[in-house]
Amino acid sequence: MRAAVYHGREDVRIEELDEDEVGPGEVRVDVGFCGICGTDIHEYAHGPVTIPDGKPHPVTGETLPVTLGHELSGTVAETGEGVDDLPVGERVAVNPLFSCGTCRYCEEGRYALCDSLVSLGLHGRGGGFADSVVVPAENVVSLPEGVSLEEAALVEPLSVAVHAVRRSGVTTGDSVAVFGAGPIGLGVLQAAVATGAGDVYVIEPRDARRERAEALGATGTVDPAERDPVRFVSAATEGGVDVAIDAAGTEPTMTQAVRASKKAGTVVIVSFFGREVEFNPDFVMMAERSVVGSFGYAAGPLSRRGEFAATIGMLRDGRLDARPLVTKRVPLGDVTEGFRALLDPDGGHIKVVVDPGE
Repeated sequence: MRAAVYHGREDVRIEELDEDEVGPGEVRVDVGFCGICGTDIHEYAHGPVTIPDGKPHPVTGETLPVTLGHELSGTVAETGEGVDDLPVGERVAVNPLFSCGTCRYCEEGRYALCDSLVSLGLHGRGGGFADSVVVPAENVVSLPEGVSLEEAALVEPLSVAVHAVRRSGVTTGDSVAVFGAGPIGLGVLQAAVATGAGDVYVIEPRDARRERAEALGATGTVDPAERDPVRFVSAATEGGVDVAIDAAGTEPTMTQAVRASKKAGTVVIVSFFGREVEFNPDFVMMAERSVVGSFGYAAGPLSRRGEFAATIGMLRDGRLDARPLVTKRVPLGDVTEGFRALLDPDGGHIKVVVDPGE
């Protein structure tokens, strides 16, 4: 089969690999679509970052090179012993997070916080930028009618957004500020609206992304290069939003998200920074704000009961819409073209998906 194999910074090669065997409790999924994640972009442009290099991953035992891709959907092509609820031909989304099953967090059922967490497409076990992949059946979630394979490739990033909104405690009528209008930020916007939030403001420097946010229900948008977002949000909400969510991951947006929240408000960090930032904790202490981290979504054995299942349900009934987020499609052989498109600051792209069938 073909696979996009990561060998190092800006070195991704389309190679022919042998298919993995399907073991007990596993399924082979023929990949329909796989989205390019911001993590993939970091690895391509600056990595290896989280991809094991030299020291094998403690669970998979793998290191460079690895097949990339973890935002995937597809069709069940083969099932292993003991898998009776996923017939061949079933359309599915794949939860890419696997846990060790033995650490304290796995024992507590908090699999996404596993000390040795495995992400398909980063830490081994294959990846979604390939013709097929073998995964545990418990990580595979069936798709209902009305949810396409292309939409299902965005279940992973949308689940990150749904989890962040759950972590925020947003409730009916709350005001929200979202910093960043990439795939996660636009997902947060939609999930907040679906949860019953009142006014939702989006802070984003790129014109095309602000326009997309407005089309998806933002009350207002702000270009931080032209207007102070803290002053704008504070004026619009008489002192700050109930919840601010940083989906941008920059030093300025972290401070702005905190300062744009009201006293005793909540700030959620769902973005990946990748480096240390300077921050004055007085903004938290003196206003009794709460700062909450949000990572991933329910993983492993909870794949069919956590955010993945909830997100699929929200796509089915229209509370979430993945289609406006996809701005480019590339065949597997041109996956690096997709990376470069997302790295272009003037490209205007939000989500690029890879189609191995093209």
